[in-house]
Amino acid sequence: MSTSAAEYSTVSGEPSGEVSATAPEPVDENIWLEDIYGEEQLAWVREQNARTEELLEDADYGELENRILEVLDSTDRIAMVGKHGRWYYNFWKDRENPKGLWRRTDWESYRAGSPEWEVLLDVDALAAAEGEEWVFHGANFLRPAPGEPHRRALLALSPDGGDANRYREFDVETRSFVDPATGGFDLPTAKGNVSWLDADTLLVATTAADLPRTSSSYARTGVRLRRGETLDAAERLFEIPEEHMMALLLHDPTPGFERTFAVDWISFFEKRTSVLRDGSWVELEVPADVNLSSHREWLLFRPQGEWTVEGTTYPAGSLLAADFEDYLAGGRELSVLFAPDEHTSLQSWSWTRDFLLLNLLRDVSSEIRVLDPQRPGTDAAWASSTLDACPPLHDVTAYAVSDEDDLVDEDTGGGEDAGGTAGNDFWLVATGFTTPSTLTRGTLVRAGVDGVTSTHEVVRTAPSFFDEDAYEVQQHFAVSKDGTRVPYFQIAARDLVLDGQNPTQLSGYGGFEISRTPAYSGAVGRAWLERRTEESAAAEGDAPHSRGGVYVVANIRGGGEYGPSWHRAALQDKRHRAYEDFAAVAQDLISRGVTSRQRLGCVGGSNGGLLVGNMLTQYPELFGAISCGVPLLDMRRYSKLSAGYSWIAEYGDPDVAEQWEFIRTFSPYHLLRDGVEYPETFIWTATSDDRVGPVQARKMAARMQAMGIPNVWFHEALEGGHAGASDNRQAAALQSRSQHFLWRALAGRAA
Repeated sequence: MSTSAAEYSTVSGEPSGEVSATAPEPVDENIWLEDIYGEEQLAWVREQNARTEELLEDADYGELENRILEVLDSTDRIAMVGKHGRWYYNFWKDRENPKGLWRRTDWESYRAGSPEWEVLLDVDALAAAEGEEWVFHGANFLRPAPGEPHRRALLALSPDGGDANRYREFDVETRSFVDPATGGFDLPTAKGNVSWLDADTLLVATTAADLPRTSSSYARTGVRLRRGETLDAAERLFEIPEEHMMALLLHDPTPGFERTFAVDWISFFEKRTSVLRDGSWVELEVPADVNLSSHREWLLFRPQGEWTVEGTTYPAGSLLAADFEDYLAGGRELSVLFAPDEHTSLQSWSWTRDFLLLNLLRDVSSEIRVLDPQRPGTDAAWASSTLDACPPLHDVTAYAVSDEDDLVDEDTGGGEDAGGTAGNDFWLVATGFTTPSTLTRGTLVRAGVDGVTSTHEVVRTAPSFFDEDAYEVQQHFAVSKDGTRVPYFQIAARDLVLDGQNPTQLSGYGGFEISRTPAYSGAVGRAWLERRTEESAAAEGDAPHSRGGVYVVANIRGGGEYGPSWHRAALQDKRHRAYEDFAAVAQDLISRGVTSRQRLGCVGGSNGGLLVGNMLTQYPELFGAISCGVPLLDMRRYSKLSAGYSWIAEYGDPDVAEQWEFIRTFSPYHLLRDGVEYPETFIWTATSDDRVGPVQARKMAARMQAMGIPNVWFHEALEGGHAGASDNRQAAALQSRSQHFLWRALAGRAA
């Protein structure tokens, strides 16, 4: 079949030739696949799955899946913990507990290396008892009165791994759910958020109980739910327009600084925040694209674009501070805590009780600064010191252990060793492509003229899953079409031969200001770097040899590696810059002799699926194979599918004729053409994905197959949500299919 640009149907009903403000919809012969759970549609999915499994699930696949599952199920991996009171909580999955255990231990036991865990909830046992395939999505603790233990929590449980959760009240002392018949909170499965107001009251934004939802499928209304009440009887506190993205209600229970907030999340990058004062909402007056956060007396601002306040212009990506009450009263005295430069961006921040930790990237390598609000700075308003913990080409993240800890830790008469508080303690997680993750714990202390100093110790080191010493991490820069230098990481054998024959997997994302940073992956190490080609000779007379794979991560525009400006450079009508950046990296790999078109594949998921979908349709000459996961592909209808409406700020509104004119130029579903030699293609998704949804992947595969394009494969997991997997075995299967497909396509053919 042909899908030429002329094939449009008029949706307005107006006579041909008349101008309509609504963009026409192209002919879509596969719209029937949008019925996600239809019997005929699922039969098509099962047929596709069987075809793909027959291709991929050979003996090599089985061995690969087992090796990846061994990584995911390893009992030696770091059990990351969160502190609540005197206990350290962890959620753990392994071979024996595929759905997971929620458990806790104390500090001395955790620190000793072989913790004695108290199991609070066995999710596998719960699923079996209730006949529901529960997926654990976290716990939200009630902050108790001073001196009292943390006892009550709201557990988020998804029935299928999607974004919709059921919230149920849990008592960690009795290790049981609080019976709704006796007043226990139990909120129906829905999208939304929940925050404790006090021991008997919740703030809830939800789509349950027929409460209104936005066009993005999220909560539109926030209510105050008292113990024993039903949602439909709860007092409505807050409501937003239907076309906005979502409503949130939040409560900060910090003693002396208790505040209740309502957030009108207008679009993905715009919010309006109000604080409750004397029974009325008072809006914090900032532009909608300025991100806000509060801590005790401080209000922090991070503008997404330039922000001018009383004649002073602050750059996008800076971090500013003001006294919360002064700002609310009309004061506009702002302190600059961080200002970006062309190499350095702010990624995140975390408050301990008295200090502010800034996580920065300098040319995509981590840097951490500690700020002290009680000391004036030189380059910034607050005294700043650099934490000496960041090797080059690594990702290191610092965050507070628990800024809730009071001067005397509950139940112990002291702090972590019965001698103080953990309020200024921090975790440090360091990782690199060939460096297994390390967990360190430190304490920040004011030390006279030396400012803030830290003492720290390594608590855990993750195991090694491949021979990291055999590989080298390099950073290179490609030059994009408009002259922009685009960084990328290359991980390859130290004896890499630059003859264009190396199977190379190029990964990217390029959207929503999300950064791709160095990270250790035992699965990538085993499934790609250590895998070997058949012995062959590059040229006549050469000795035959085998080679492993090359793994590459591109830091293209649309992401957040260089802050908001890097992201905004590829928004909406500028979207092609992200694709030009990725293509430039691919071309650079070929030009440098790392690989060739026949040996180069790319992989991406979600927005990254849209990225590689555009590589498929716009740059097919650069790639031999493409793995496209949980993707956006039909950009004419994406805003009508699942949560797609919420991404209009990123991509544009396809219903507006003027915007569809540029959106159609990066809509892979509409860019397929007859007579093009397309790369081998694997499209994968999940039925229960309620964020992007499976239908765009379905329709793309169906259209490509109907066009007679060879080597197009499709697989749809029946559960797992947007992640495509809800337990380790599903995750291992998902990763194995993608990796095995790429290896077969790129390493199994003669160049």
